Amino acid sequence: MAFPSNSVQNILRGLPKMDKLLAEMPSDIPHNVKLSACRQILETLRSQILAGKMADIPPMNELVSDAAELAFQRLSPSLRPVVNATGVVIHTNLGRSLLPKEIFPTLTGIAGRYSNLEYNLHAGERGSRYSHVEGILKELTGAESALVVNNNAAAVLITLETLAKGKEAVVSRGELVEIGGSFRIPDVMARSGAILREVGATNRTHLRDYAGAIGDQTALLMKVHQSNFSIVGFTKSVSVKELSTLARSHDLPLYEDLGSGNLVDLSSFGIVHEPTVQETLEAGADLVSFSGDKLLGGPQAGIIVGRGNLVDRIKRNPLNRALRIDKLTLAALEGVLRIYREPEKAVNAIPTLRMLTTPTKEVRRKAGILLNQLRSLSLPIGLEIIDTVSRVGGGAMPLQRIKSAAVSLEPGRAWAVDASVSRLEKALRQNEPPIIVRMENEKIIMDLRTVQDNEIPLIVEGVRTAVVKFERKIYED
Repeated sequence: MAFPSNSVQNILRGLPKMDKLLAEMPSDIPHNVKLSACRQILETLRSQILAGKMADIPPMNELVSDAAELAFQRLSPSLRPVVNATGVVIHTNLGRSLLPKEIFPTLTGIAGRYSNLEYNLHAGERGSRYSHVEGILKELTGAESALVVNNNAAAVLITLETLAKGKEAVVSRGELVEIGGSFRIPDVMARSGAILREVGATNRTHLRDYAGAIGDQTALLMKVHQSNFSIVGFTKSVSVKELSTLARSHDLPLYEDLGSGNLVDLSSFGIVHEPTVQETLEAGADLVSFSGDKLLGGPQAGIIVGRGNLVDRIKRNPLNRALRIDKLTLAALEGVLRIYREPEKAVNAIPTLRMLTTPTKEVRRKAGILLNQLRSLSLPIGLEIIDTVSRVGGGAMPLQRIKSAAVSLEPGRAWAVDASVSRLEKALRQNEPPIIVRMENEKIIMDLRTVQDNEIPLIVEGVRTAVVKFERKIYED
């Protein structure tokens, strides 16, 4: 066993005592947080000294400053707002869809007061939490019944567990998708107890493939919308209308996992046509499930709509209690759905739809505002407006390219030293609020399509702060 040398031991003796370091910490920090931060600072110093990486103990004021900064970091909320300058509208890592501002007062009221979550005010007795959204979902989609669970993966799980447990669900091989977080349709089917019956080939599936697979053990026909990828070239798939005719001739339900799901056709805005929930039901699907926080532009939820007798069976499944949504999700979803009663209003009022349909010239106008404000700071960075492409995100419309405009930052153009773009990106990411950008061709790219008007001043200040810190770091080095 190796023992510390005398010189190392002498350095270790110079470490301040815990109680002395604690006494110097700001008084407004809770004791346990101060204690944890001070302990980490001292343990880090001790490790560096023993590794021969430190010959002198930093001054006490530096140690206190480092410990206080660490403590304040721990006091800050872990989940906090960021500025999305990536151009990805439904950004899963950044919380997917933004909620409309007009529903915020309702959310605040429901969060801070008791509510009629499961209380029927008309009858004066216990009610169902699903009643708050079931009626409007039926109204908007034309479905006979509706149910909402906590996400679309849960919707797929409970639907299959209810209708196909121990029996076969017939699905095209080309629709056995995997989406983010390693969510695979075959895995969910296995968990539900349904037996997967693959038909067709990866790129081509015919109606006769489904027909040939139907037998005594068949519980339902299932269709999965290819929302996060596309197969092009020599392809063939079977429409909902064709499958519906086949399913009904065998007295089987047809279920489509629509994935992203949307209630408004955006093709008039240059967005590729995605089948709406209404169209899918009208084409003959008996059940349709989709996400609440993707193209719908609402909170995370899994929405199931369709035939009343099938939805009622799913509602009675004991698994439903484990997958149910809370009062805030219900309040947010009801608020968003109410906006859809006026589709033209929805396109402007729901942030996801607004960002997807904003004309490029309007995005360029915002880029010009940001560029002028950044130039007014006279920072030593290259700045220009560039054409770029935004993405829908959230696994929706993978081939859709939305023309957009961005402001690019190029630190290396003005600094004589090596100014790493990745270091500047990190500084922006660690800003308060964090500014999330793209890096392309040794430049920082800030796509204005996903930047809200009130976030432009935040970006300006964030860039100023990041560049000042960057320059200070270069000077100190």
